[in-house]
Amino acid sequence: MDRVQDKVAIVTGAALGLGEASARMLGREGAKVVLTDIKDEEGERAAQTIHEAGGEAIYLHHDVADESAWERVIQTSLDHFGRLDVLVNNAGVGWGGAPEEETLERWRRLMSINLDGVFLGTKHAILAMKRIPPRGGSIINLSSIEGLVGDPNLGAYNASKGGVRLYTKSVALYCAKQGLGIRVNSIHPGYIWTPMVENYLREHGGVEEGRTALDALHPVGHVGEPDDIAYGVLYLASDESKFVTGTELVIDGGYTAQ
Repeated sequence: MDRVQDKVAIVTGAALGLGEASARMLGREGAKVVLTDIKDEEGERAAQTIHEAGGEAIYLHHDVADESAWERVIQTSLDHFGRLDVLVNNAGVGWGGAPEEETLERWRRLMSINLDGVFLGTKHAILAMKRIPPRGGSIINLSSIEGLVGDPNLGAYNASKGGVRLYTKSVALYCAKQGLGIRVNSIHPGYIWTPMVENYLREHGGVEEGRTALDALHPVGHVGEPDDIAYGVLYLASDESKFVTGTELVIDGGYTAQ
């Protein structure tokens, strides 16, 4: 129960779904967790759940597309817990559509969260990890199977998650060659049963029928659960992964093996 004992971790998009599961698991394994989101009621509740389980956590309102918000979140985390060891860039949005019908406004909005948010978080986490001893840390970027393979109706989402994948590799090489002791990796979930996926299905036909169709896409026969991804986050956050950087951790029930 102490795989990340006393590490300080920021998890974005931590109010629900993958972020909430990851924050809860990190807290259970001994980390001091800063949960951030724009869903304040759910975020406060998630932080309280960690407290009730005996962990340490705070919640902060946070728009990941806003650089000044990142500066505030990082500084508040340092003021509260003294350092930063782990950043989980989880916050994201997703929607689909035909490329000729996509608008520039919607494209830019998705990129501002899914890609700009990862860039800003990575930038400011490195600055904090460099200056606060002990130097080093782990940055974990949530990409997707959609960052590895294409989908005919998810062009903007594909582009954002593919960008996260290669940006992660670039920063991992930079940190390694600079001797910073900061590891940077991406996680690529298959379809995971989260409120975002459920809402997407509700908007595109029906939840029950959609769940059946998604289950069939995965060779193991079902979609994943949030904890399936949280276990991957925990591994990359822990010292067990000290030789792992610039890699893609695919957790997808065999989806991309086909």
